[in-house]
This record gives sequence, C-alpha cells and structure tokens, in this order.
Amino acid sequence: MALFAIASTTLSFGLSRSFLGLLVSRIICGAFDAQNGLVKNSLMDITDATNLPKAYAYLQISFMLSAIVGPIAGGLLSQPADRFPEIFGRSELLKTYPYLLSCAVPVICASITLQITYFCFKETISTRAPLLDLIKESFSPQTYAKPSTTSSNALASYGEASSEEISPTPLPLRAVLTRKVLTVTASNGALVLFDVSLYSILPIFYATPIELGGLSLDPPRIGAIFATSAFLCNMFQILFFAHLHDYFGAYAIFMTGLCSGIPIVILLPVINALARAHGMGWPVWLAISLQLVLMVFLDMCFASMAPFIKASAPNRATIGATNGVIQLVAGGAMIVGPACGAAVFSYSMHDARDAWLAYYFFIAMALLAIG
Repeated sequence: MALFAIASTTLSFGLSRSFLGLLVSRIICGAFDAQNGLVKNSLMDITDATNLPKAYAYLQISFMLSAIVGPIAGGLLSQPADRFPEIFGRSELLKTYPYLLSCAVPVICASITLQITYFCFKETISTRAPLLDLIKESFSPQTYAKPSTTSSNALASYGEASSEEISPTPLPLRAVLTRKVLTVTASNGALVLFDVSLYSILPIFYATPIELGGLSLDPPRIGAIFATSAFLCNMFQILFFAHLHDYFGAYAIFMTGLCSGIPIVILLPVINALARAHGMGWPVWLAISLQLVLMVFLDMCFASMAPFIKASAPNRATIGATNGVIQLVAGGAMIVGPACGAAVFSYSMHDARDAWLAYYFFIAMALLAIG
C-alpha cells in the first residue's frame, strides 16, 4: 500500500500546477514513506547477531543507487522540452508539466518494487494481531514481566541477550518503553538530528559566496561533491563495514563516527579560510576531500545502530514496536534538524559578528549526540 501511495503521489507531484497541489502530494507521500524503517525491521527479523552487519552492508547498495540515479533523473530530465527540443520539443504535455518526466522515473521504480514485493516478499514474523486489538492492548492494564534493565550502558552491552527474548509474545507499548529502548531512541534521535542538520547546510555553504563564508560553487560542482560523497560512503560500507564490525564492534564504530562529526564541522571555516587565501586551489579541494572521508565514518553510525535497536527490544516479537518508536523520534528530528540548521547558518552568515555561531551550534549538537 505504501509503495502504491508513493508512486501515485509522485505522479501527482509531476502533474501539479499549483503550490497547494505540490504540498498535498508531498504530505501524502511523506506520510506513507516508511519503507526505510520497514526494510530495516525485516532485516532484523530474518537475521541474527552473526549476519546482521553483513546484511546492513548490502543494504547500502540500494542507497548508493538511489543517491546516484535520483539526482541524475531529477536534474537531467526536468524541463525536457527546453533541454532536448529535438526529442521532446513537440510534446505539449511535457511543456505543460515540465517535471512530469523526471517524476516518472521514481514512479516506475516504485511500481517495479511494488510488483517484486507483492510476488516475492514474504512476511518475516509469525505473530499477527488485528490493529484494533493492538491499540486496546497498548492502553489496557495488564501484568507482564518487566524486562531486564540492569545494564547501565545499553549501547555498550548490545550483545547481551535479554531474558524476555525467550518469549515471542508481543507486549503493550508501555512495556516496550524500557530503559534500553529509551537510551537507544535518544542516541539515534541525536544522531539523526545532527546528521540532517549538517547535510542541510552543506549545499548552502558550498553555494554561499566566499566573502560571506562559503565557497561560491556552482550547482554542477555541488552535485558532483554529493555524488562522490554518496559513492564513497556506500562503497566503503559494502566492502568493509562487516569486517570492521567483527573486529572493533558496533559501539566503537558508532562512537568513532560521532566523534568524526566535530572535525567535519571545524573543517567548514577552515575550507573558507583556505578559499579566501588561495582561491579554489588544491588546498581547498584537499580539505574538502578530507571532509568527505570523515563523512564516511559518520555515515557508518546508522548501520552500527542496527544491533543496538534489535538488542534493546524486550523480545523478538517487539522488534517492530521498538523500531517504530525509534523511527518516530527520528522522524521528528528530520523535521526539526533542517529548519534549525539552515536558520542558524543563514543568521550567522548574515551578521559577520556572529559568523562562528553556526559552527558552535553544530559542534554542540555533535557533543550532544556523543553524550
């Protein structure tokens, strides 16, 4: 149902001729856009501690392809009647709806995925209950065994099996909100808040004039930087994440990625200072390359979070509920993060006296995620 809604609303987005139509299409699409969480939850259901890291490494293949195909389709196929007049110049439909062709690519991808899911995907859990019964159980008082919360560090002890893991019985929502679940939820929420805030201001930083604190890059170069970053991050995880997880553990990878966020932020004013002193020469591109390398470690935090999410669940039947709570908080962070990050960065660039305010803000968020 979600895939059908995404395909329909994306097509509606391409056929919209008013801001209200665009807004309604995006709201409905966003309401059904839970595929990322569902896929991760399904992987947790069909894997264990021995093969979960490798499964998440393979999951990066789809992210890498989408990060490459999406921008290309959106940029290259928009306004096709003007870009390719010899091919689409006579099409009144594409002249009326200049973004219909670029929206058709994700519609086709979602439709193909819908067919594959319908015919090939199998349910990963055996416990099923009507939605109304689940809602009633969440609010009705009943006795249940309290999950163990003796560990003082839920992240560091993700490999310890919970005593509730023996029972596959679903628990009420109140029973799911254990100390471990809340700890992992807060850690993941802080990570998402910092990540989306940082990535929301990077294109603004690259496009801002050098004299105002940016790099004065044009859209093609900015797109190339982000495409390179996506390729490096995903390829590194595909090739090395499972081995690094087996050798160092998820907690070490997670903390290393969070700590890399601080030098990523510090490099922003350093890059601007180099651009002011040397122009867009090799020192600037060397600093940008170093920043891209550090982003590889930051991006691995999301894959290393998977074992914590699975281990924090009171039992195997509550993995979905646990992941749902974590995704709910992460969704809120995705709403707040870009708005706060872009607003603080724009304000700091507007007033030269507060030029470092944005960098202090992002370093504070990185420290919050580490804490």
